[in-house]
Amino acid sequence: MNIKRSGSQPSGKGPADWFTGTVRIDPLFDAPDPARVAGASVTFEPGARTAWHTHPLGQTLIVTAGAGRVQRWGGPVEEIRPGDVVWFPPGEKHWHGAAPTTALTHIAIQEKLNGKAVEWMEHVTDEQYETRSNAK
Repeated sequence: MNIKRSGSQPSGKGPADWFTGTVRIDPLFDAPDPARVAGASVTFEPGARTAWHTHPLGQTLIVTAGAGRVQRWGGPVEEIRPGDVVWFPPGEKHWHGAAPTTALTHIAIQEKLNGKAVEWMEHVTDEQYETRSNAK
C-alpha cells in the first residue's frame, strides 16, 4: 500500500508547448509497473486550454469545478460542468479547457503504452476555441 498525502507532491505549471493560458497540474497518482494508469488534477484559468492531442489508450476526464469546453477533431465544441465525465477513445484527437470567463478543474486519468500517455500536437486556435455548439 502507498498513500500519497495531500500536498506532498508539488504543483506544476502547464508547459506553453502543450497549453494556451495559465494551467496548474497537481499530480495525483502514477502507478508503478506493471500498472499503467496515471492521474492528475488540472486547473485551467478562464480561456486556458490544452493543445490538440491524443492518448494511445484513451483518457477519462472527471469535471470537479467550474465550466469548460471539450472538442474531438471534426466534432462540435461541447460545454462541460462539474459531475460530467468525458471519455476520449484511444487515438482520438481532442482538446479540453476552461470556458472563456470561468475556470475549470478536472481530474485526468490515462494509461501509458510503452511508457507514453500522450502525443501532443498543434495549438488550438482562438477560432477553434470560440466555435460553440448548441448543446447545453
